[in-house]
Amino acid sequence: MKGYVNYFGKKMVWFLITLVVAFMLNFILPRLMPGDPVAVITARVVQGMASQSAIQHVYEEYAELFGTKKPMHEQFFLYVKNMLKGDFGTSFSQYPRPVSDIIRTSVGWTVGLQLPAIIVGWLIGNMLGALAAYMKGSYDKVLMPTSLFISSLPAFGIAVILLVIFGVTLRWLPTSGGYGFDMIPSLRGSFLWSVFIHYLMPFWSVVFIIIGGQAIGMRSMCIYELNADYVKFSRYLGIKDRRIVRYVFRNAMLPQITGLALAIGTIVGGALFAEIVFSYPGLGFTLLNGILSQDYPLISAAALIITLMVLITTLVIEILYGFIDPRVKAAQSEQ
Repeated sequence: MKGYVNYFGKKMVWFLITLVVAFMLNFILPRLMPGDPVAVITARVVQGMASQSAIQHVYEEYAELFGTKKPMHEQFFLYVKNMLKGDFGTSFSQYPRPVSDIIRTSVGWTVGLQLPAIIVGWLIGNMLGALAAYMKGSYDKVLMPTSLFISSLPAFGIAVILLVIFGVTLRWLPTSGGYGFDMIPSLRGSFLWSVFIHYLMPFWSVVFIIIGGQAIGMRSMCIYELNADYVKFSRYLGIKDRRIVRYVFRNAMLPQITGLALAIGTIVGGALFAEIVFSYPGLGFTLLNGILSQDYPLISAAALIITLMVLITTLVIEILYGFIDPRVKAAQSEQ
């Protein structure tokens, strides 16, 4: 029991250290961007004004409101204080809309896209990899090059390919948005259908990002396990192949779970690229809009939520791995 406490304690310590570093970077990096977002807001507000003193007064008011004139350390402590209260501030680009309102809307779209896509892609990839290792022959000769090709494509590349084929050339699916631009969100069948057809290309672009790498990794692990001594000995004893394969698959899955934990950040990044390519109203598209408009509060909040999603998912997978892998159990029981 003590070994498990040490194992999970170390994971929590690294989680907290990473969270603190990410928290600081989320504050510092947006503020290193060139340009003055307050000047952009002022220019939008004072259109038609001729008095320079009035324009300067408006600028000073907005600078005071957003705190951009304060020293960096004062801005940071104010940022920390507001974050602890769940207050992300007011959006520069969508003033006076609160950032928390924008993030709340975006998170639902991102989770609804990424979570099912990651699970489906991981399951399909591992299943195809296991079949390639077990069946071999022409099936493996087709799957292996295909998986290598897909895994070598950049995340946005798959999204662009789907967009060109199904959106531009065939015109089967809409090319952007989360639903029709002429529709009002509701529970009507027409709106839900619009959400579904807008969902398909972003969903499958994320799934394809995952399938290739998972299939290659699972194939390699299954080939290793099939050539292990316990498999040869089991076959020598006359144990049925179906039962042996069950153990082979279970043992090969353990490194894949770790691989999922290590690759979760890349997977999330790929999903965000998909949101940007398809203008899908999730965190990725929100973050892009924040960067283009130099919206510090929106950039910091979106990046922080994305970081939290990656860290929490990775921590959960690492903790589950500690319970699933018998080797980890044995190592902790010896401590």
